Amino acid sequence: MLAARPAWIALLAVAMGTACAGAGPAPTDDRPRATRRVPPAPVRAARQGASSEGFLALTAPPFERVHIQASTFLMGSAQSEVQAALEACNAEPLGETEICEKREYANEMSDHEVYLSDYWIDRTEVTVERYRACVATGVCSELPYAAGGARFDVPDLPAVLVSWFDARRFCGWAGGRLPTEAEWERAARGSAGHRYPWGNVYNAFLANHGRLAWDELDDSDGFLELAPVASFADGATADGVHDLAGNAEEWVADFYAPSYVEASVVNPRGPAAGDERVVRGGSYAHPRPSLRSATRGHSLADERRTWRGFRCAYDDAPDAN
Repeated sequence: MLAARPAWIALLAVAMGTACAGAGPAPTDDRPRATRRVPPAPVRAARQGASSEGFLALTAPPFERVHIQASTFLMGSAQSEVQAALEACNAEPLGETEICEKREYANEMSDHEVYLSDYWIDRTEVTVERYRACVATGVCSELPYAAGGARFDVPDLPAVLVSWFDARRFCGWAGGRLPTEAEWERAARGSAGHRYPWGNVYNAFLANHGRLAWDELDDSDGFLELAPVASFADGATADGVHDLAGNAEEWVADFYAPSYVEASVVNPRGPAAGDERVVRGGSYAHPRPSLRSATRGHSLADERRTWRGFRCAYDDAPDAN
């Protein structure tokens, strides 16, 4: 999932004899393509209610947050997890090359105990519709969809082309903040500490993903690029959080550091300073190793990508009204 010119992309250029100028295993945005090749899956869970004619009426539920109860979990990767990442990389079309090396996952080590207090997190990635509500108030800036990203300007798609600053501003307007890296990983792992949000075994049909190949886009999951949020209901965590693997990778609050503090920590906030911010979760353009709950990426805070969005976290319970 490394999103800012990762080393394995440079290695791909050497291995395959071609220049590689993109950031992460990312799509080239200067070629036209359909957003999806099949009709979209159901977008949101719907509430059922009886109509006067006796038919079931489907109505979209209100925006939701998920409560993550105070807990201790193992954050990061042990040697066995890094080995599993290498095996997942080798299973890709361009696996078994210099791209798949242990050093690509060294920033996940070592696993360490983290205690987190109660917090709430968005059930889905922030959508274009929600982001535009902030734009309408004058707090948030219009996103640059007109500059080649108009196909992503759809209400139920994740808001992408956002900088870290855009994401932070929206979350503040929404009464929250960006999740810390630890909060994001705990939400993705669930209380059982899963390798992927849905469990420990990779399933290509439970997330909107890409592949490690000459063409990094993969429509075998039903979507060539972005999918409407919550399109992969069976890929949600046990807590009911959607799209923590694939679709759009997500900004988190922390500055990036290439390693963790190897000690038990309480409510960690990451380094006090740095050049880049952490991104998590992989996207429609990232292969299976990048969809693991432990995978870490990083990017300059002002960079905008068509495969990068965000969700918010909150310290207090949502207003019951």
